[in-house]
Amino acid sequence: MLTAASSTIALAVPGLPNIKILATGGTIAGAGVSSTQYAGYQAAVTPVDKLLLAVPELGKIANVTGEQISQVASHNMSNEILLKLAKRINVLLASPEVDGVVITHGTNTLEESAYFLNLVVKSEKPVVMVGAMRPGTSMSADGPMNIFRSVITAGSKDSRGRGVMVVMNDQIIGARDLQKTDTMTVDTFKAPVFGYLGFVVDSKTHFYKPPARKHTHQTEFDISKVNVLPKVDIVMGYEDDSRAAVDAFVTAGAKGVVHAGSGTAAVSGQMQPGLEDAVKKGVAVVRAPRSSLGIITRNMEFDDDKFGTISGDTLSPPKARVLLMLGLTRTSDPKEIQRMFNEY
Repeated sequence: MLTAASSTIALAVPGLPNIKILATGGTIAGAGVSSTQYAGYQAAVTPVDKLLLAVPELGKIANVTGEQISQVASHNMSNEILLKLAKRINVLLASPEVDGVVITHGTNTLEESAYFLNLVVKSEKPVVMVGAMRPGTSMSADGPMNIFRSVITAGSKDSRGRGVMVVMNDQIIGARDLQKTDTMTVDTFKAPVFGYLGFVVDSKTHFYKPPARKHTHQTEFDISKVNVLPKVDIVMGYEDDSRAAVDAFVTAGAKGVVHAGSGTAAVSGQMQPGLEDAVKKGVAVVRAPRSSLGIITRNMEFDDDKFGTISGDTLSPPKARVLLMLGLTRTSDPKEIQRMFNEY
């Protein structure tokens, strides 16, 4: 059964999983000027009902209903929308009438939203995020098949307890491990350090490992009463950089700063005083690698113990920002925040 307007399951087919699709916009909801041209397309214009009608096969695999949460290109995704989305997911998954949730999302910031939800969703039920690299009007658009595979995954009993997953290009990727690696290609999303959780073949999921870190119902983060997330910004380290950006963010009210440093998140001599002053003012500072790959352990190429900074483990700068925001909803103690980076 397939409907798009209702927020409840109606006329469900017995034996099929009940899946809710929450739409937020993105290229998967985009339209182009022609079927062969990428330049000039407009993201986030197709409503959820039309997205579902493009995949009529969904009615054979699940009882699917849709709901429009937002309609934005994902580079315009805001903390306000993320909180609205997360709270709605938690309400839906608390219902015995919902077996899983699929979220359609733009690819530009998909990895950030996925990791955020991986830390705040409070259920073992499957949550699957999906996007597309080609707008729906394109020749060989990837969105419809990605949606179909995502619903298969959300409806699979084997998907329970695996945290938030992203299904693109027939691959199942854990939210923490996900990385967009290419600006254009349909196989852009990969898990370059820790590998895929599994694959979707035809109408069946094939899992090979669980997530390595705590997630969803296992975490300490409760956003049920959070309406505004702490402001956290990212500063890039580069040759001949300066402290100006750090100072500006702190002046603007940042409660946390992620320093995306070169190599092993190194801090230049001219950047260091800015980070030191930020810490003295009570701003949490996390070091993460600008390369987005590899591990940053405590005191690696910088004395975190001396300067009160936090090492970002294997998180990319955008994901380190997500965890720091959530960490700051609970504490400003850098030792406690470091524990969180070690656990999540």
